[in-house]
Amino acid sequence: QVQLVESGGGLVQAGDSVGLSCTASGRSFTEHAMGWFRQAPGKEREFVASISGSGHGKEYGYSVKGRFTITRDNAKNMVFLQMNSLGPEDTAVYYCAGRTWGWSASLANEYDYWGQGTQVTVAA
Repeated sequence: QVQLVESGGGLVQAGDSVGLSCTASGRSFTEHAMGWFRQAPGKEREFVASISGSGHGKEYGYSVKGRFTITRDNAKNMVFLQMNSLGPEDTAVYYCAGRTWGWSASLANEYDYWGQGTQVTVAA
């Protein structure tokens, strides 16, 4: 069973940047694509970004493209989300997710395990 632990986030001001980290336990991390999703109060879970097992394939949600960057460090079993030019609309709980396939994916039901989430609040 793979476990994910997110860190980072918190309260930031509009226009700020913040980075999130996700640490995975277990084996076969390099064979698993990883993703970030977010959920704001009263809204459905939204795809943010994903990265293939090798790190070469990346996808981004429309609302974050050009502002957010996903990377991974397979030697450390970690995946990162760098978020720039944040706005109040980015306020949400951010979840790290993994799937037991190497190709990145943008649908939540394509992921097999999830972290507990970390809150990001952007003040106007």
